[in-house]
Amino acid sequence: MDVNSKEKSNSCDLGKYASIYFDELLNNVIPFWEKHSLDKTYGGYFSCLDRQGNVFDTDKFMWLQGRQIFTFSMLYNNVEKKQSWLDIALHGADFAKKHGRDKDGNWYFSLTQEGKPLVQPYNIFSDCFAVMGFGELYKATDSEEFKKITLDTYHNIIYRKNNPKGCYSKLIPETRPLKNFSLPMILSNLALIIEDIIGTAEVEDLLKNVVKEITESFYQKDKGLIFENILSDGSLSDSFEGRIINPGHVIEAMWFLMDIGVRFNNKELIDFAVENTLKMIDYGWDKKHGGIFYFMDYKGYPPQQLEWDQKLWWVHIETLIALAKGYQLTGNSECAKWFETIHNYTWQHFKDPQYPEWYGYLNRQGEVLLDLKGGKWKGCFHIPRGLYQIYKTIK
Repeated sequence: MDVNSKEKSNSCDLGKYASIYFDELLNNVIPFWEKHSLDKTYGGYFSCLDRQGNVFDTDKFMWLQGRQIFTFSMLYNNVEKKQSWLDIALHGADFAKKHGRDKDGNWYFSLTQEGKPLVQPYNIFSDCFAVMGFGELYKATDSEEFKKITLDTYHNIIYRKNNPKGCYSKLIPETRPLKNFSLPMILSNLALIIEDIIGTAEVEDLLKNVVKEITESFYQKDKGLIFENILSDGSLSDSFEGRIINPGHVIEAMWFLMDIGVRFNNKELIDFAVENTLKMIDYGWDKKHGGIFYFMDYKGYPPQQLEWDQKLWWVHIETLIALAKGYQLTGNSECAKWFETIHNYTWQHFKDPQYPEWYGYLNRQGEVLLDLKGGKWKGCFHIPRGLYQIYKTIK
């Protein structure tokens, strides 16, 4: 699809990066997870891995199980029909389908190493990543069992989407009825992954509503920004939650919108996504120390999140994806310039020069806060998916 709106500048050639990202994917990051993450006793994956890959906690977090199933299935489907990759995906799927859900089909947040439930299914993000994992694995196997798991979980997400936490929510909803950006963001990516399962008509209907919600509600036209939480009527709340800007979430969602724009030949949506990618990077960039802030308060007040000024792995790799796609689709030279700036920051600060895989958490100055390679929130997902997406885009 040719959706270029302006001619690419010869001075902004990103092609030199393709081999760098592909080599990092296949010869550094993926071998780390292949070697260290498989639990060969009870099944599933370890995600709590220290700098060298040693397991420092054996609890298993279901959204990271689903994400790793997705990653190895995606590599099998898109890079090489490598049996060992498919076997790793099946290894996680077998554990997940046996232990991951309660009697109503909701996916737990976490389990013990053996598979006993630890934390209730208090929101539906474990479900979302189960759909991603089993949906991608279905493409690799044509398994009706995996297709059914994907469909059942997807329908449960749609059923629960207006009240994701259900009985586990601590809020009094009628006092300040907030909607969070995370779910429409994830659905905008999820729908395209499972289009072959739920069908094009349902994908079109779902994405029409999701895109409208993102571009007309979470995006506040008078402010020119996308907010993390809005009131149910689409207006802003002058509160801690209502003033939050999460640059990483916004930028990640923008490359999802670019993919939707390509899928449905919607140049206007692509332009919206590229414009808001650049706007959010400029807004979230730390002018003093470099890197992108984790959280910001729209009015400049002190954020309630004590980690607001940390620099996180996923924010930066997702930003690189969005910039690569933005440049490829529109030829906007600002995307290429920012790509080189953030590439240099990311590879200088997040890539471990001595051991495989990347650091996840830096302080504001760009120094390593935690030298772990995986934990409760970081697993085999953002870095490998990002390396692949960037390689594929600028190849």
